[in-house]
Amino acid sequence: MNEISKEVLDIEPELIAWRRHFHRYPELSFKEFQTSTFIEEKLLSFGNIEVTRPTPTSVLGVIKGKEKGKTIAIRADIDALPLQEDNDLAFASVHDGVMHACGHDGHAAILLATAKVLSRQKGTLSGEVRLMFQHAEEVPPGGAVEMVEAGVMEGVDEVYGLHLSSNYETSMFCLRKGALTSATDRFDIVVKGKGGHSAFPETTIDPIVIAAQIIVGLQNIVSRQTAAIDTVVLSTCQINAGKAYNIIPDMVSIAGSTRTFGKEIREGLSKKIERIVKGITSSYGADYDFKFSLGYSSVINDDALITDIEKILTQRFGKERVIYIEPLMPGEDFSAFSEVCPGAFIDVGTRNVEKGSDEPHHNCKYKMDEDALAYGVQFFVSLVQVRLSSE
Repeated sequence: MNEISKEVLDIEPELIAWRRHFHRYPELSFKEFQTSTFIEEKLLSFGNIEVTRPTPTSVLGVIKGKEKGKTIAIRADIDALPLQEDNDLAFASVHDGVMHACGHDGHAAILLATAKVLSRQKGTLSGEVRLMFQHAEEVPPGGAVEMVEAGVMEGVDEVYGLHLSSNYETSMFCLRKGALTSATDRFDIVVKGKGGHSAFPETTIDPIVIAAQIIVGLQNIVSRQTAAIDTVVLSTCQINAGKAYNIIPDMVSIAGSTRTFGKEIREGLSKKIERIVKGITSSYGADYDFKFSLGYSSVINDDALITDIEKILTQRFGKERVIYIEPLMPGEDFSAFSEVCPGAFIDVGTRNVEKGSDEPHHNCKYKMDEDALAYGVQFFVSLVQVRLSSE
């Protein structure tokens, strides 16, 4: 069984070089100016691709087949993280405090290589392929929403994406029907008390004590207000208060995140949080401000598309390379695309312990097994060849 075709293997050196370029010159969300320019120039050099810039730091490439047919879109995110790299690599990040630690450099390279292969096959395709290089996946509300508003999804019949993952061995393809990722939202609480001298707490309304009660109380939402079969994660991640060890402050700010899968659960969570905040602060004679900010919706994979992907991958790589996985708690703004039309998003394994490619994502020591890149390209190329075959 020929897992990787010659057409993909032939450009693997370029594929790896592009990934290393992106890794060496990472850019944060909404600041991907050099990255998007590099992508645009490469797409134009391939020929047979119409290239536009939907937003200042995103790129859209369009390949139109010789005959009419369906339109499919493929997305890659291109932004990096605010993280100082701690790897001894010849192509390590040259930008202090900025690093590709989530595989987006690989995603961009994979889609570039896919574009090059497909640009040579224009005459064999019926329909249209849209190659979406998306900015700002890491920062809500995210770049996907901006691209949708710019019209990149108009007329699209199906949309696809992948994420390289160090959770799974290199060459493994990880699928799931239905909800794949969680909805990721944020809450901000300000507890307003009355400050004073630490020696006379009775003259104050201590917001730190109140905040502590709130933080503990919020966990009851998961343990006592949510059914055991439903999945909810509520994490308090920031608490800020005071400027001196012997002064009780006037207020405390609290921030955290929630992860949910069901629409009703997500919509009801804000009310549950505020009810606890209101009850605890009022019992102490304090006041509060509360804000609940919606982030990314869950990525909901289309069952039929996942079934078709399983067939394509099984035929190309064998059934032992395809597995079904449980829902993933991290968020993903690919959901903005898949809410427009049927979509499918999969994980592709990059874990290789011998190469040190087993660190988690968003970690300063994250490394990618570059052998995984060709598998991502082959997936996209095979997918397009099947979905837009002119035969």
